[in-house]
Amino acid sequence: MFRRLFLDHPASVGESYAEHFLVASRFGVTMIGAGIAGVVHGFLPFAFQTTGSRTVMRLNKQIVDKRAAVMADETQRRTVEYVI
Repeated sequence: MFRRLFLDHPASVGESYAEHFLVASRFGVTMIGAGIAGVVHGFLPFAFQTTGSRTVMRLNKQIVDKRAAVMADETQRRTVEYVI
């Protein structure tokens, strides 16, 4: 059960536990930074005018691209298994 709790999700996105820790941590720190920029923007509308939206779009693209790569890899693996 311990193994399942910590390893199933990282494996489902094509990462080891350590890789997933680093990717998720980087995403989290990036979102915190964008959130702080958003709060500053609330007080100072001239500051960080596009930081939040650019950050969200960049992170979303990374997620979508990663998901597509994992799906392509899974499709290729299943095709090879079917042929073999």
